Amino acid sequence: MPTFAYQAVDRAGKRLRGKENAVSGGALSRTLEERGLLVIDVSESAAESGGGGSGGFFKFGRRREVLEVTRALAALLPVGMPLAQALRAASGVASGEVRVALEEVRARVERGDTLSTALAAHPQLFAPLYVGLVRAGERSGDIDSAFARLADQLDRDEQLRGRVMSASIYPFLLAFAGTVAVSVLMFFVLPRFVTLLEGSGAKLPASTSILIGLSGILHRFWPLLLMIPAAMVLAGTWMRSTKEGARAWSVLLLSVPGIRTLRQYALAARFSRLVGVLLGGGAPLLTALDDTIDSIGDPLGRDDAIRIRAAVREGSSLRAAVGGSTLFPPLLAQLIGVGEDAGELRVFLLKSADIFEERTERATQRLATLAEPAMIVVFGAIVAFVALSLLQAIYGINANSFK
Repeated sequence: MPTFAYQAVDRAGKRLRGKENAVSGGALSRTLEERGLLVIDVSESAAESGGGGSGGFFKFGRRREVLEVTRALAALLPVGMPLAQALRAASGVASGEVRVALEEVRARVERGDTLSTALAAHPQLFAPLYVGLVRAGERSGDIDSAFARLADQLDRDEQLRGRVMSASIYPFLLAFAGTVAVSVLMFFVLPRFVTLLEGSGAKLPASTSILIGLSGILHRFWPLLLMIPAAMVLAGTWMRSTKEGARAWSVLLLSVPGIRTLRQYALAARFSRLVGVLLGGGAPLLTALDDTIDSIGDPLGRDDAIRIRAAVREGSSLRAAVGGSTLFPPLLAQLIGVGEDAGELRVFLLKSADIFEERTERATQRLATLAEPAMIVVFGAIVAFVALSLLQAIYGINANSFK
């Protein structure tokens, strides 16, 4: 069972800090509130969430296998198959870590544990949203629909992730190819002309002198250039494996004008989708917000979700709580307000998610479309400057030879 660090305030106004074991952050929040504490923050302890995770390829493989298992359960349970037998059959579409986890889940269910409790013992595979929706299905007695909703949600996540990645691949490849081309020019092509130009004795144009000086600096300090990729890898590792790094990356993304809007759309879509799906599974609003807090990966988004939950717990409407956010777009609060007035909060949350997911995809494609010509212009200008500088120098040498 993972360990969570928490910050809370007691009835006397004293701030408390501590660590406790719990199946999820939401479960610990509810336990602390039952003790009369106002929860400020709950996060997984650094000792538990250190940088020992597997790489992105393996995470992608695990996500796909969890999706296939969920689809299998969504198909097997409605036909009347007992839960333990369905888990055994679903484990046949998985392998490795996912299959071992399913076998452990099945064993615990056969011993009398609830399915949500058994799933919560494997947080690296089954996110709080997954566990929360199963728990809501257990409460309402409709676990079949819970897995159908989960399969639909996981499939949506994979499709959105795939579309965003597809829109981002070409600009990255273009940047890589341009960097390689410029590096070949500066390190291999240009040095062959430097000896010829300097040995001619002719006065070189200013652009050629600048180019030769820049080439000399690059040759003198090339070891420092090799440190740039290493520094980027270290920075990426720090951002992925530490809470401070994740927060710094989130702040950086939200400080870039074009990226900020894209990030706001993505977080609004994630928040509204999570809350809407959990409400559709039968979870009360506060419980849905608890599990949403645990499922939002962005630190700033999690902070805002914690603030929203605290406001709702104190009696505020969800529209007012979301409207006070500086992170979520104002349109989200307006749509939530319409849903509350119509008594269809879940429906309008899911509509909001559809709207912001579409805007996220369009914004990503727009950025990718703008990045492609921008990089072509930048790298083309660099190559043109190098070629023009060399041609000017060669023309000057030839002109002097005919005098």
